[in-house]
Amino acid sequence: MRLDSTIVFLAAQPSYEQPSLDTAVAGLLAPMVDGTTVRTLRVLLKPNLITTRNGLLACTDSRLLLAVARWFMARGARVTVGDSPSFGSARSVLEAIGALSGLRQLGVPVVEFRRARDLTLPCGQKAAMAVASLECDLLVNLPKVKAHSQMRVTLAVKNLFGCLSGFHKPWWHMVHGGEDGRFAELLVDLLAVLPAGCTLVDGIVAMHRTGPVHGEPYPLGVLAGGVNPVAVDTALLALVGIDYLQSPLWCAAHRAGLAGTKMEELVFPLAGPETLAVQGFSVPEALGPVRFNPFRFGKNSMKRALLRALGQ
Repeated sequence: MRLDSTIVFLAAQPSYEQPSLDTAVAGLLAPMVDGTTVRTLRVLLKPNLITTRNGLLACTDSRLLLAVARWFMARGARVTVGDSPSFGSARSVLEAIGALSGLRQLGVPVVEFRRARDLTLPCGQKAAMAVASLECDLLVNLPKVKAHSQMRVTLAVKNLFGCLSGFHKPWWHMVHGGEDGRFAELLVDLLAVLPAGCTLVDGIVAMHRTGPVHGEPYPLGVLAGGVNPVAVDTALLALVGIDYLQSPLWCAAHRAGLAGTKMEELVFPLAGPETLAVQGFSVPEALGPVRFNPFRFGKNSMKRALLRALGQ
């Protein structure tokens, strides 16, 4: 994944209605893949498919997902959609948010992130990455702007945590989420082992107050894109008015010395954050523990195993 870019594309997009949405998606994707021959490329779309609960708000909107799929399909790419939801399967969440039938009509297969390959991160930590996220030619990150009870706000970088395979996500919460843990640092380190790609953030209707599942809708009216998710996050933090130091993931990226954490180095070919800035986007003041309660971890692990056995 390219982490040297400081270019961020921001555009006002007040709704998911057509044909406006397709036009906006094309206007953002085209410069991000400029110079790349998309035809025949294996393109993996990685939305936020956290759960079926409150999925219409908690997940990447189905209309944006389908618009991106259409854009790549029209250019001859071989498109798949994949994720590793907190509960259930990618298919069950896609069905709940109304995307599965549209993907079938387009001929876009869904891949479950169950097959894993161990990779070593720059820090030396082993990571069981979903094979599908590693074997694509272009990884298209499609996160949702959301307040978050553990990370305060989650954007482009956090969504790529979903490239860790299945059970390994909650396991990382348990092992690396304590007070002395390095959970945020490891999430940033994942970026180094992922393939080239781009990010298109769903900020049309965001989630605020709390999250990542049971927050409230906020009409942010923005799409944001770039090839460096760190730079995209920095721009969006400025846009929604959150101090960078209040974001554990931004702080981890800044400590790692990654490009894109300084506003003065960012380039905005379209609109700048100050043009689209909003007020009233609320995030949690106090953060909950990243490490799951052991009882909850065991209970949820059994639930995941049951749902997988039932094919859901």
